[in-house]
Amino acid sequence: MPSIFSYQSAEVDWCEGNFERSRIIAEYYNTISNVGFFILSPVLLYLNRQYCQQRALPLYFVSGLLLCVGIFSTYFHMTLSYMGQLLDELSILWTLAMAYAFWYPRVYFPSYLQGHHFFWLSGITTVISTFMSFIKPAFNAYALNCIAFHLLYLTRRELKKCNDKRVHRMAKVMVMWWVLAITSWISDRWLCGLWQAINFPYFHSFWHVLIAMSLLYCCPLVIYFDINYEMPKFKPKLGYWPSDSWPVVVPYIILEEPHKQC
Repeated sequence: MPSIFSYQSAEVDWCEGNFERSRIIAEYYNTISNVGFFILSPVLLYLNRQYCQQRALPLYFVSGLLLCVGIFSTYFHMTLSYMGQLLDELSILWTLAMAYAFWYPRVYFPSYLQGHHFFWLSGITTVISTFMSFIKPAFNAYALNCIAFHLLYLTRRELKKCNDKRVHRMAKVMVMWWVLAITSWISDRWLCGLWQAINFPYFHSFWHVLIAMSLLYCCPLVIYFDINYEMPKFKPKLGYWPSDSWPVVVPYIILEEPHKQC
C-alpha cells in the first residue's frame, strides 16, 4: 500500500498531463493557477477594512481559510497525493461551513434554532461531513459544488429586497464568473478525452482562476447583506477599486451612516 503522502496516490487525476513541465510538479498549470487564492485573501481584508473594524472575526476566518484552500490545492496538484486530495476538499468544506456559521441570515433560521444553536449545528454537521469525507473523497467535489445552488438561491431572495442597481450588477457579474468556472470544472472532468485529443487539457486551471474571480464578487455581496442584518446603524455602499471608470474592477464595501433600508 502506498503512503497517503505518496505522489499520485490520490483517487482523482485531472485532465492535465503529469510531470510534463517539471520533475517535481505533477500538474504544472493546475498548480500555479492557484495564485489567485493567495491574492484573494489579502485583497478582501484590505479593501473591506471598514467592515473588519466592526466585525473582524467573520472576514478574518473566511479569508484565512481561503488562503488554506490555495495552499492545499497547490499541494494536491503538485503531488496528486491522497493527503493532498483530502486537505484540498476539506479546506473548501470548512470555508463554506464558517461562511454559513458567520453570515447565514438569522431571518432564515428555523424557528426552533437561535443564533448560537445554529453555529453549533453548523460545526457538528461539518465535523460529521469531515469524517464522511474519508470514506469516498472523490464524491466530495460534486457535493461541495452543489452547495453553490443554495447560495445562488439565497442571493436571489436577498436581491428581491434590494433596489440598488450596483448590487444587482455585482451579483450578475458574480454569477457570470461562477458559470464560467463550473463549466470549466465539468468540461475538465467529463470531456477530458476531447481536450487531450486537441492538446488543450487545461480547463481545471481555468476553474481555479475563474472561481477566485467569482469569490472576489461573492464576498463583498455577502458582506453587504450581512451589514443590513447585523449592523443596522450603517448603510453599506458598494465601491470599486481602483476606480469606477476602469473596465476591470474589484468591488468592496464602504460603511456610511446613517443606515437606510435597501
